[in-house]
Amino acid sequence: MSSGIKHKWTFRARFRRYAFGWRSQPAIKRIKEAVSEIRKAARKDPVLGGEGAVLFLEKISAAIERVDGSSGAIGTTVYNAIETLAPIIARAPADDELRDRWLDRLWRAVEEDKMPYLEGLPDHWGELCVTPERASRWADDFVSVVRMVWSPDRKPGDYFNGTSACLSALLKAGRNAEIMELLEQAPHKFWHDRKWGVKALISMGRRGEALRYAENTRGLNQPAWEIARVCEEILLSSGMAEEAYSRYAVEANRKTTYLATFRGIVKKYPGKEPADILRDLVISTPGDEGKWFAAARSAGLYDEAVELANRTPCDPRTLTRAARDMAKTEPRFAVEAGMAALRWLVEGYGYEITSLDVREAYDHTMEAAGKAGCTSETFTRIRELVAGETFGECFVTRIIGHELGLK
Repeated sequence: MSSGIKHKWTFRARFRRYAFGWRSQPAIKRIKEAVSEIRKAARKDPVLGGEGAVLFLEKISAAIERVDGSSGAIGTTVYNAIETLAPIIARAPADDELRDRWLDRLWRAVEEDKMPYLEGLPDHWGELCVTPERASRWADDFVSVVRMVWSPDRKPGDYFNGTSACLSALLKAGRNAEIMELLEQAPHKFWHDRKWGVKALISMGRRGEALRYAENTRGLNQPAWEIARVCEEILLSSGMAEEAYSRYAVEANRKTTYLATFRGIVKKYPGKEPADILRDLVISTPGDEGKWFAAARSAGLYDEAVELANRTPCDPRTLTRAARDMAKTEPRFAVEAGMAALRWLVEGYGYEITSLDVREAYDHTMEAAGKAGCTSETFTRIRELVAGETFGECFVTRIIGHELGLK
């Protein structure tokens, strides 16, 4: 337990109502600072950290209410803050009286959230309750309202922001059959609701039914990748890695870059050969084969990387960096990467290409050729390639044509 000494939070004064106007970046910066401050406090005093997290969640929505959220950046930042802070509140060894006060304060914050920025918090309600008994009491408070807004005679537009909190609390309380019965009344098959049915079925040991229940939720405007991820987890936890891979790996593990996607799947499926994973990923993105170049290179699949780089357009800068970085260790590969970079430059690919980009592609390719012992051959290949340039104003020819004897 905390020593009970009051703590002066730096973030508290910064999160006044309408504190940030319309600009999102100052608000994002302050949110990240506040989360960092709370995490630091929680490491020394978990109850103090929990109190700070509750205070932050009480104040955040009003403080950023007028911030421009059109880019989605501020909403994502708040979501990430909730994902970090909810476990801090749940883990804090607060006594029953304090935890009940925290929950009351948090629920008031959810009810007063106009935008809403705290819509992800109810998903953690069972976790925040800590005990099944407390969760069951909260579920009892919520469930009648959920039944009302899901009833056949509901009014158009009826909505309850405690639906997720109710289902989360029921799960924590072990009232799994009640979750399934309640979901049968739902007017729509929304994954946001039905994911609790999947969790309830898993909790009851009915994994096969959970998988089918999740799959039955697929449809227009439902998050296919998230459903695939849950299905993948069910199969993996059941020891069915091969089926999990064949059915869900590609869909469930898409990340912000092709390289990150490849690495994520390789890490999750250590029994699969990286070359096989790469092949399956390439097949899944017809027309984008060249974008898997960095993934192939990272796995040491150099022949595959060169083939991919030449099949469809690949960022010339990525290829040039490969030529530069691999000149000493894999000079033959570096030469081919450099040649591919020059090929796509000649064909007009690349974003905001400058003369420096062309010069670096040429220089690093020739440097690698020197180490590979094929300088003359590579020079001839580059000369023939550039001599055939027809795109636009023949930009590459203008930059290195003199060295190649073309001007």
